[in-house]
Amino acid sequence: MDQTYENRLKEIINWLQKEFATIRTGQATPVLLDSVKVESYGAYMPLQQIGSISVEDARTLRISVWDNSVVAAVERSIRDADLGVSVSADSAGVRVIFPDLTTERRMQLVKLAKSKLEEARVTVRSVRDDVMKEIDAAHKAGEIGEDDKFAKRDAVQKNVDLTNRTLEAHFEKKEEEISR
Repeated sequence: MDQTYENRLKEIINWLQKEFATIRTGQATPVLLDSVKVESYGAYMPLQQIGSISVEDARTLRISVWDNSVVAAVERSIRDADLGVSVSADSAGVRVIFPDLTTERRMQLVKLAKSKLEEARVTVRSVRDDVMKEIDAAHKAGEIGEDDKFAKRDAVQKNVDLTNRTLEAHFEKKEEEISR
């Protein structure tokens, strides 16, 4: 019980970090293209398997494809993904340009980040409730004493509080990133 709930709390933190990585700020980052699938040789493949993605400057990504015959498919897939970016192809591959964020768009992104944070918090509460029920059941079954029950409940709550502070810190960092 003890290790599994701690692992679940760590998974929630990792999930939130991944979700925040997909929220576009004014900076160009290759993670934003992780969800893009390109039709190549009759199958849909992740963009990372078609070519290499590098950061050209703060607002531009360069995709160097390994086979020039898929440049048009890469360009089309990025446009179809509707990421709010402009795409242009040239002889060296594809360039993805991230426009500056408007104030309105920044507010939308902060709201999105806040909703992801709340989703993570709800999951943490669910994990805590499950563990507390297990502790109460073990106490009722006589497997642990009254003192152990309260000690375990306190330990669980401390872990939950620590996890919530970590989630909040990740949100504040992302909010600052978006607001820049």
